[in-house]
Amino acid sequence: MVNILTIKGFDDNYFWLIKEKRSGRCIIVDPGDANPVLEMLKSQNITLDAILLTHHHHDHIGGVNELLETAENIKVFSKNKLFENTNQVKDGDVLTFFDGQYSLTVMETPGHTLDHLVFYNKEVAFCGDLLFSAGCGRIFEGTAEQMFASLLRVAMLDSDINIYCAHEYTQNNLSFAHHLEPKNSDLLVYIEQVSKKRQQGLPTIPTTIGLEKKINPFLRCEKKSLINALEYQLNMLLATPIDCFRELRLYKDRF
Repeated sequence: MVNILTIKGFDDNYFWLIKEKRSGRCIIVDPGDANPVLEMLKSQNITLDAILLTHHHHDHIGGVNELLETAENIKVFSKNKLFENTNQVKDGDVLTFFDGQYSLTVMETPGHTLDHLVFYNKEVAFCGDLLFSAGCGRIFEGTAEQMFASLLRVAMLDSDINIYCAHEYTQNNLSFAHHLEPKNSDLLVYIEQVSKKRQQGLPTIPTTIGLEKKINPFLRCEKKSLINALEYQLNMLLATPIDCFRELRLYKDRF
């Protein structure tokens, strides 16, 4: 019923376009720059219905005003009132599009920012800067406890759900993951797959919940192998998964 198209922005951003196949209408997620979005709309001959914003950082919202000028009745959805015609949403809200034929549920996921949201259904999750392949976002406004809780909520989604994050950070994240778990066989296979994709200029996103649980250190904070590796690197004892996550995020910030 829908196709999800990749729009590249800036150096490493992804803006996601959800296109309804029959009607030629679409939704755009986190349009930090209007120009590549407008080019896609023109080339695909499609009409923009709605804009979903995971959080307020400029590289996610910078193109909104220009896009709103292109047509009337474009709806904007975010937690806070970022624009005059914003539809403010909260945890558990179900948003419907394309005459009720497509829906996404809102999940509040503070940590990276306090207003951060994930939009998801049984097939996809648009997670902004919360979860990256083999990594997670920095903690700018929230706490480690908030960020860890948000990641755990997303990790509870079905393992085959496709995860659409907002940046191409995968190879950098994999370097850190490999530094911690060099014998992780799933990680080694994924590193090779990602390398081939990047050599061909292909995106590494989407990823899946199931894969990330195997290779993403930030979703493995209860795994003894990861805890032992981090304790060795930091020369300290980590009593709980949240302790592991907190020190892991700080370590990645310095890596």
